[in-house]
Amino acid sequence: MLSTTKPEPDRLIAIDWSGRIDAAGQRRHIYAGVWTRGNDGKITVKLEAGRTRDEVADWLIALAAETPRMVVSIDCCFSYPAWFLEEHHCATVFDFWKHVAAGQGERWLAREAVDIARDERFWGKPHKRPAEFSGENLRRSLRFTDWDNKIAQSGTDGDPLRAAKMRGITPKSPFQIGGSGSVGTGSLRAMPFLLRLREAGFRVWPFEGASPRRPLVVEMYTRLMTGPVTKSNPVARKAYLLARRRQDPLFAAVPRAVFRTAEASEDAFDALISTMEMVRHAGEFAGLKPTRDPALRLEGITWRPGVR
Repeated sequence: MLSTTKPEPDRLIAIDWSGRIDAAGQRRHIYAGVWTRGNDGKITVKLEAGRTRDEVADWLIALAAETPRMVVSIDCCFSYPAWFLEEHHCATVFDFWKHVAAGQGERWLAREAVDIARDERFWGKPHKRPAEFSGENLRRSLRFTDWDNKIAQSGTDGDPLRAAKMRGITPKSPFQIGGSGSVGTGSLRAMPFLLRLREAGFRVWPFEGASPRRPLVVEMYTRLMTGPVTKSNPVARKAYLLARRRQDPLFAAVPRAVFRTAEASEDAFDALISTMEMVRHAGEFAGLKPTRDPALRLEGITWRPGVR
């Protein structure tokens, strides 16, 4: 009788992303948590930094050749609201990535360039949120997955556990490209990166399903992994990690040197927590299937434990 059990990944990587334009900033802020199961069954957990976006792509492609059964999560939005892709005549998210990679993304980001007409829907310091996305119109600036994870659960019909993780967190739109917590810059600069990974053989969920012979990439939102914690505060990070180490066997096995790195850096902290939560739910990745919803096929879905 053939086993119906799907193999779990041999390597899990969570990347805390950065949209910084300078190489030094990228090397400082892009952190990767790496969990690996070797051929001998030995488990290793590492935190790595020091690479630019292009160098991270090179590294992941090389790792995939070595360990195809690999899942990578990246902390950014993989797309924009469906209406925006349709406005740009993009029939698929991959068309949109090509559009962004061909220079449109940097044109949207060049808000102050005198020779480029600014799309005022992209906002953030020094520009205020446009009326088109303010008040009752906020939802238009968000994808369904953003609204579902960041706002909808706080309602009477929401999931109280998911709502608790987002308590006190202001919802962010991929159209915000400046100011505290902006996600648009990193997302736009991730799309050429994602396109390159896909061209190298990676599958990207939920636009594509998992394959046992090919690496998989999913969108991550670190707040859904960490829950409430003041991540910018080193004391809070240390207390959080100490509690996890004492209470959670999964974290108890992490080397102390890795914990010290996570205590010292918010980016490393996010990468470590996200990696270990991927490990906790590693059995779910092989079952991820492509979405059939027309809007979600354009917008994407943020992966979280239990999502299908």
